Amino acid sequence: MMNTAVGWHVELEFQEDDQHTRAAALVRLPDGSEVRAHGRASRHHTDSNQPRVGEEIAGARALNELAMQLLTKAHGEIDDASGRTSQPIHV
Repeated sequence: MMNTAVGWHVELEFQEDDQHTRAAALVRLPDGSEVRAHGRASRHHTDSNQPRVGEEIAGARALNELAMQLLTKAHGEIDDASGRTSQPIHV
């Protein structure tokens, strides 16, 4: 039987104008550390104005960056605990 010991909450905030969307992502980890990332999206001038699409693209890019930072953090912790250089973690 598996017990869940922790949960993570990810926050996403957006800033938008007529052609650009910026996303900021934040996750607070149980050890008290925070990981932050950003993503952007730009609307081509011939595309219709669909803010939700810009949020999805900018949000996905921010979450992708957040995931890569978490993988790098975990890889460093594996190396620190083992005292050696481990194999890279691939997505």
